[in-house]
Amino acid sequence: MVTDPARVRRTDPGNPDICPVYEFHTIYSPQPVQDQINKDCRTAAIGCIDCKKLVADRIVEQLTPVWDARAKLLGDPSCVEDIVQAGSRRASEVAKATLHEVNEAMKI
Repeated sequence: MVTDPARVRRTDPGNPDICPVYEFHTIYSPQPVQDQINKDCRTAAIGCIDCKKLVADRIVEQLTPVWDARAKLLGDPSCVEDIVQAGSRRASEVAKATLHEVNEAMKI
C-alpha cells in the first residue's frame, strides 16, 4: 500500500493526515496506538513498513473471529441452509404484513 508520498526515505518525517495506512489505524487500532503512530510518524521514529505491520496485526486480530465463523459455516453446509430458511420465513412474514398494510391503505 502506498503511504505518505512525501516520505521518500525512512528518515523523512511523515504526515499521517494524508497517509492511507494511518486511516486504517483510525479504524482498527486503539486510541493510544493511534496517538503513538501519529507522533512517531511525524518525527520519523517509525518507518512505513513498521506502521503497516502494526495495523496488519490489528486487522488480523479483529477479522479472526469472522474467519473462524466462516470456517465453521463451511464445515456445516446444512447450518447455512437452516439460516437461509429461517431468514426467508421471517422475510415472508414481514412482506405479508406490509402488503396487508398497503392493501388497507389503498382500500383494496
